[in-house]
Amino acid sequence: MRGVIMHAPGDVRVDEVDKPVIVAPTDAIIRVTAACICGSDLWPYRGIEPVHAPTPMGHEYIGIVEEIGDDVRDIRVGDLVVGSFVASDNTCEICQAGFQSRCIHQVMMGSVGTQSDYARIPLADGTLVVVKGEPTEAQKRSLLAASDVLGTGWFAAVAAEAGPGKTVAVVGDGAVGLLAILAAKQLGATRIIAMSRHPERQALAKTFGATDIVEQRGEEGVAKIKELTGGYGAHSTVEAVGTQESMMQAIHATRPGGHVGYVGVSHGVELDGLDLFFSTVSLLGGPAPVRRFLPDLIELIMTDQIDPGVVFDLTLPIEEAAAGYKAMDERRATKVLLTTD
Repeated sequence: MRGVIMHAPGDVRVDEVDKPVIVAPTDAIIRVTAACICGSDLWPYRGIEPVHAPTPMGHEYIGIVEEIGDDVRDIRVGDLVVGSFVASDNTCEICQAGFQSRCIHQVMMGSVGTQSDYARIPLADGTLVVVKGEPTEAQKRSLLAASDVLGTGWFAAVAAEAGPGKTVAVVGDGAVGLLAILAAKQLGATRIIAMSRHPERQALAKTFGATDIVEQRGEEGVAKIKELTGGYGAHSTVEAVGTQESMMQAIHATRPGGHVGYVGVSHGVELDGLDLFFSTVSLLGGPAPVRRFLPDLIELIMTDQIDPGVVFDLTLPIEEAAAGYKAMDERRATKVLLTTD
């Protein structure tokens, strides 16, 4: 089968690789009908994370179940399924508390690779959610977004305690940041401030519910947020980048007593204890427990209440995956969808 393999920073190829097989009785094999490129895939592509050997890529997916292990009970061959970027049993105490991404048996789907024709899904009953009915093409795109970027943006907004009467600031205008805006709007936020310098992303932010745009970054961006909020800062701030500047911008833009939901994969982020102490804000984040939100997100998508799939602004056949990585690296695309048909 075809699989996207990163051989070195900047060197992405589509290779012929072995089709996956059932390894554990809790596994399922799916035929991937669509996958996509994540902003986190750019870290190794840019050489910020090491690439020690040819590495299968991808952790977002929707597909049709082709085979199941002997212990799989809830998933059947032929089901259309969406799964989280972290496989989880959904039964351990951590899962039951709503943090399936930190399941004691968790498997990161990036270690499996889903930018491919087929994928092995560990812990299938706990990881996959069946989609009822026949989705439209637009709904299929949105279901793929639910696998990571929508679920991650939603978790970020929930972690930041976005809701009625709240002003929400969103640091980061990639797919996760944009969908955190959509989530904040759905959660009832009164005011949503998008921090973005890119006109096309500003327009999408407004479509999703942003009421204000701030183009400044760093301390200038913080000052602008405080100016817009009467000197107080945001009640809720989403950090969706993962750099030192973005994290400090998020913390400093939040009023005392406020909440920061951080979901950008951190690289080189260090927090000064005294600065954090006097910020008097709550921090919650990390790998998003997408599985917690998937059933509700699928319902919202299949009833056309939300349309997160519009974040995919470039669609390519899987054979052209290298061009998709290049487009996202050069910021010519926000999110790239890869087709396998």
